[in-house]
Amino acid sequence: MTRNSSVRGFIAACIVGWMGNPIPAAATAAEVPPDERPPAEVRILDAAPNPTVSAVTSGSLDAKFVPITAAMARNRGVFWLQLAFADGDLPPGIPVVVMHSAWQTRAEIYAVRGGETLALPQAAQLPEFRGTRNTVFTALSVGAGQRLYVRVDTTGSEWKQVSFTVSTLEGALARGTEHTRMIALAFGALMAVALAALLIWFLLADPVFVLYATLFFLQALYVVYLSGQGFEWPWLSVARPLGSFAWNVPISLSGAVACLFAREIADLKRFSPRVYAVFGWLAAAFVVITFANAAKFLGLGVWVNGLGNVVFLGAAIFTLIVSFLAWRRGSRPAGWFLIAWGLLEGFTIAAALRFLFTGSEESYPLLYYYGLPLSMVAAAVLIALGVADRLRAQRLALTDAERRAQTDPLTGVLNRRSLIERLDAACVRAQARGLPIALLFIDLDHFKQINDSFGHQAGDACLRAIIDPIHAELRQSDVIGRYGGEEFVVILSSADAAAANPIAERILERVAAVQVTGFGAPIRLTCSIGVASSDILGVWGEHLIAQADVAVYRAKRLGRNQVQIAVTSVA
Repeated sequence: MTRNSSVRGFIAACIVGWMGNPIPAAATAAEVPPDERPPAEVRILDAAPNPTVSAVTSGSLDAKFVPITAAMARNRGVFWLQLAFADGDLPPGIPVVVMHSAWQTRAEIYAVRGGETLALPQAAQLPEFRGTRNTVFTALSVGAGQRLYVRVDTTGSEWKQVSFTVSTLEGALARGTEHTRMIALAFGALMAVALAALLIWFLLADPVFVLYATLFFLQALYVVYLSGQGFEWPWLSVARPLGSFAWNVPISLSGAVACLFAREIADLKRFSPRVYAVFGWLAAAFVVITFANAAKFLGLGVWVNGLGNVVFLGAAIFTLIVSFLAWRRGSRPAGWFLIAWGLLEGFTIAAALRFLFTGSEESYPLLYYYGLPLSMVAAAVLIALGVADRLRAQRLALTDAERRAQTDPLTGVLNRRSLIERLDAACVRAQARGLPIALLFIDLDHFKQINDSFGHQAGDACLRAIIDPIHAELRQSDVIGRYGGEEFVVILSSADAAAANPIAERILERVAAVQVTGFGAPIRLTCSIGVASSDILGVWGEHLIAQADVAVYRAKRLGRNQVQIAVTSVA
């Protein structure tokens, strides 16, 4: 096989894994889309942990609200926030307040109007990346410059930064719909290529298709759960209690599968056993990381994340080096992988770094909802092309091996076994159609004398030299093979003795015109030809060869360099 095509899906299994494991950074103020606006001010109640709604909304505790920091809100369970909006913050249309938080987080938002406390109605909950979601509250009862009070309950939630923006109901729902559409398209495409690969495996039984299908099935699960969409869909929503395990486990397992896929598609077991073994150990490391995710229950999640990032990055670099070297050696599948790697890796590294340094994915919808899923789909297609290229190379190698097994290495014509097989097949067809078949048995004259006088290399050169002159007189349907030594047999399909004899005479003349140089004096060649045909002899197959052999010996006894036709059957 030529080509070390390491899976481009390994891309997703490597640094893409950073999307599943990075440690949350300190909360920062998130940038928002142009049509959304953040509150002018967010403050947290630094007082009794659970005052009544009336106590908070009455304004008696306003003095106890202080500027919020991530550390103040983390692990509080239940706490109160105060949102302040400047004049002109509320957009035209149906205004809404959008809370971005962990999906388990619950909140009620209260406004005070005319001395009456009003709870803002919840309009929608839209899934977001990394186990978060946007909760949309309509704010028709909110006036410009008014303060809102938010009761936040993070009990049982994995900590995620809570942030707020103001938008319109139409804009919020439109973005949620577009995000869902993009993730659904990516998920459907990845599942489709995985299913197609699995169906192909049933026909070809090549393990690379099982690995390909498994890899992109895990990638599909990874992107649908990482985006939060899977927690809302039927069947997939059963993984909701798993939280971050729903995307951390698939990405870790996909790393293991990617290692196995890479070494299979590169045929490393045959070409580089040591590198093959390294990929095996990397696959085992990814399996260990998968089970190590449970360490977060012991408070070791930070260490597991760090170790996972190191393994993902190391495996990514190692695979890149191996595939690059394979491509330099002429491996076309490795070239496809490098293209896929560059495409996906650019998006996944960018996504990981954005999250690591901002702690939020809502600030970069183009990267998360378009770049990352579409690069995964493109990578799946490029990897499929690499697999197809690998199969093509295998087919060409098999075709070449079959050709070498059927031909004579010296002259390039059929060897004796293949010649007999072709003759038997030609005779069956001729008999079925009621047509004759003829053979030419060509024997190079004085061949032993040439070998003795000029050497065996000169003899080999003479054998090669007569092939083209013979071919020049044959039709495309005719076949020539080396029967043994200096003997050649030509199968003339649908030809009788009358048609075969002039062909033999012309071959005789062409061979007599050949001169082989380079071994001293020019070597002039002649040959003797025996012709046997089924229409005269009534025999087929190897019996025709026996008759033509008798005829060629008669030609030699009569002086060589002539054609003789077999006219009687051999007893």
